[in-house]
Amino acid sequence: MSPEANSAPRSLAESLRMRDDASLAALLRSRPDLITPVPTDLTQLATRAGTRASVLRALERLDRFALQTAEALAVAPDPASYGTLLGLMAGDAGDSAVAAALPRAVAVLREQALVWGDDDRLRLVRTAQELLAPSAQHPSPTGLGPSVQEATSGMSPGRIQEIVACAGLPSTHDSVSAVTALTALFTDRRKMAKLLAQAPDASREVLSRLVWGPPYGQVTPEPAAHLRWLLDRGLLLPTAPGTVVLPREVALHLREGRAHRAPEPRPPAVEPAATHGAQVVDATAAGQAYTALATVEELLKDWDEGGPAVLRAGGLSVRDLKRTAVALDVSEPVAAFWIELAYAAGLLASDGEADERYAATPAHDEWLDQPPAERWARLAQAWLTATRTPGLIGGRDAKDRTLSALGPGLDRSAAPEVRHRVLTLLAGLPAGGAPAAEAVLARLRWERPLRGPRPDDGEDLRSRLARWTLAEAELLGVTGRGALSAHGRALLGATVAGHAAGAESSGPGDKLPVHHRPAAPAEPLTAAEQAVAAGAAARLLAPLLPEPLDHVLLQADLTAVAPGPLRRPLAETLGVLADVESKGGATVYRFTPASVRRALDAGRTATDLHAFLTAHSRTPVPQPLAYLIDDVARRHGHLRVGAASAYVRCDDDALLNEILADKRSAALRLRRLAPTVLATQADPAALLEGLRAMGYAPAAESAEGDVLIARAHAHRTPPRTAPEPVPDGPPPPDATLLTAAIRAIRAGDLAATTPRKATGAAPAPGELPRTGSAETLATVQAAVLTGEALWIGYVNAEGSASQRVIAPIRVEGGFVTAYDHTADEVRTYPLHRITGVAELEE
Repeated sequence: MSPEANSAPRSLAESLRMRDDASLAALLRSRPDLITPVPTDLTQLATRAGTRASVLRALERLDRFALQTAEALAVAPDPASYGTLLGLMAGDAGDSAVAAALPRAVAVLREQALVWGDDDRLRLVRTAQELLAPSAQHPSPTGLGPSVQEATSGMSPGRIQEIVACAGLPSTHDSVSAVTALTALFTDRRKMAKLLAQAPDASREVLSRLVWGPPYGQVTPEPAAHLRWLLDRGLLLPTAPGTVVLPREVALHLREGRAHRAPEPRPPAVEPAATHGAQVVDATAAGQAYTALATVEELLKDWDEGGPAVLRAGGLSVRDLKRTAVALDVSEPVAAFWIELAYAAGLLASDGEADERYAATPAHDEWLDQPPAERWARLAQAWLTATRTPGLIGGRDAKDRTLSALGPGLDRSAAPEVRHRVLTLLAGLPAGGAPAAEAVLARLRWERPLRGPRPDDGEDLRSRLARWTLAEAELLGVTGRGALSAHGRALLGATVAGHAAGAESSGPGDKLPVHHRPAAPAEPLTAAEQAVAAGAAARLLAPLLPEPLDHVLLQADLTAVAPGPLRRPLAETLGVLADVESKGGATVYRFTPASVRRALDAGRTATDLHAFLTAHSRTPVPQPLAYLIDDVARRHGHLRVGAASAYVRCDDDALLNEILADKRSAALRLRRLAPTVLATQADPAALLEGLRAMGYAPAAESAEGDVLIARAHAHRTPPRTAPEPVPDGPPPPDATLLTAAIRAIRAGDLAATTPRKATGAAPAPGELPRTGSAETLATVQAAVLTGEALWIGYVNAEGSASQRVIAPIRVEGGFVTAYDHTADEVRTYPLHRITGVAELEE
């Protein structure tokens, strides 16, 4: 072991240098921004780990107790011993729960390079110290103020001596020793208790108001006697005209040594608020899953011939969202969720035409051909990984613009992590256990406490994401009655295993129940793992979904009852022949003249319709329905409408006379061209609609006189890919990248730190060695004979300079072949690109 490994580290870089590869890998995995791009050596890694943006990101991902520990270190002496830190966290009386949890919190801070040093000299990295230390501009979450030394830094020496004398301390010859003596008094529990025992009751009342923060107060130019008593003894110190502060040491004495009013060493428990049978939960969730499939199908069917127009700024208009909500018979927020879900799954998109509209994508047709359970798994997987957040729709963005469905500004990179975490908490409960929403929110707030002021609505984004997750999971059928279903559990796949493994890790938390333990960061699922999880979920869900039926029950009141989901061909044909009257466990269809005419317009004949109903009805075809079909079919096409602007022709001139005499035809402005032909200025579509409103059954015809078959034209967008989730910072590195990065960092650090033999003027740190070509060649040739390693400076063909440690093997033809310790392989270097060489010390 090197002498450096036996000594305490003097910097964060030295602390990182003492770590093994597993510890470095844990750091880079927890803070992936440090590896983008890969640092050249450990010094650069330490520098990057201390940047403000990186430290802020690391602090925001700490759990509440780890953050409280960092905040305590920020108000502790620098460096602080572990005992001092324990005293700040547990107080003078001690706290067994805090004492048990503190080693884990310190280990987390060390792992993430926020704290370095041995237990007797713990140091917070400088940037974290600046962010967490109390100041007038940025109060500390601890509620503590500046230390005596900081508060008296601008005070006159005479005033300091007056305070020292009034506090009963001997006078000193300089301000430094006076401040030291005052600090010693305030940190001596026995002496401080004696001093405060002399304080008037009103003075102690002032201290009790300031002790837990904020520590600042206002005084008049002529303070009252009880305030003057505190000011004379330095228990309150002036910071600005009219402003005083309670010194940190005094506050800690009054708090009995605690930096925090309420340390939270253990996460809030997530307990079941209600427990249901596992079969009830799965059946309920499966029913919701079926409803989800039916709703998405209905949405896309509604937009099949081209959906709403795309707003100029992107997205769906409020009017179109309302219309869609009415069509789906749901509220607008729920309609927005289904629209966004279909978009996230790649089932709908904008068509990109000049008159841009939303429509189903070609992937929608492929999706419809899949089994129902697989279709659900695709929707659920898209929801779980999407960063688009439907709950934001209707709110305002940073520029006070309304956020619309399918529009920009809905991506929140934290959404997938929150969804995974909420479902994982549900998975940690006994089967059928449904927690209260507030318990889940409290746990999430402990795991990722919000730093800084809360939003205007009092709830941070993660809490709102969690609420939306619980509601959306129930809508989608991932949960049933608030509990995670079996297929929902399978959908999480390796994520649950990863959390469970993390919860089982060694440490003080091992004695806690699984749902009490701090969360381990979830490893993201790869595409292959997602496919496996989705397949497992589909297999569990498939037996729970109702089997599609091939029959209906016809009733005498011109209705048909579908007692369950229908097979697609039957549902599609029945959807043309009849109108849906009500939905639910059983769907009721109603036959009307207009619906029968719609089927005839689509090319069906009366014979076809009778045969269809006979084949698919478990009851005889009622006589009223048969009469309705025959009556509409007999009149269908008796009138023919074509383009003149538009005309009506009929072999029965008496029927045309009847139409002309009808007052309802006045708006059509019909006029007779021949005994069997009427003409109008209206277009054929308006004429068809007008005549049908009058109770007739006209048929459109082509220029050749043939009846036009009115089939729905399915409009599809060009092939579209589903929207990519917006990442929450750099993705965590995989094992291969970690191994390569650590090897490169180690090698670069070896090249930068290996001691070299002194040869004249040594290069400054970071500079490349400089030697003449003759000296370079001679040194390399000598190293070939002796087998010694050399430190070289090298500039590649792109002009990038680097330091390397090589062991030359041979020199010939202007090239040196050597084992490169930096790259961990044998390489060949042109001699003219080597800036210089230096021998390494033995």
